[in-house]
Amino acid sequence: MAIEINGTSIATTDTGYLENYADWNEDVARKLAEIEGIELTDKHWDVIKYLRDEYINNAQNQPMERVVLKDMGKLWGTKPTSKDLYTLFPLAPTKQGTKIAGLPAVRRKGGY
Repeated sequence: MAIEINGTSIATTDTGYLENYADWNEDVARKLAEIEGIELTDKHWDVIKYLRDEYINNAQNQPMERVVLKDMGKLWGTKPTSKDLYTLFPLAPTKQGTKIAGLPAVRRKGGY
């Protein structure tokens, strides 16, 4: 599978994740979000950039939801709830957010 971004074909897996996270840029994120039916806001971008930073700069860490909540609370100055994250990414914040962030699929099972 592939998606077309600005005349360039970007390879994706059968489930829509990028095959190479280095192919990601903000235009790719917008396209992936469009496919997922999400209109990106500043809070979406905060989560996406956080997930990318954790993966790229922290030994390919893919944080669980409670860690994302804690760190977004520090960034946003308020304590978000799981519902807040699911409002942003209805099909699971860490999984759908990871997809839009251009990262590999989360392999762990569930978990808060």
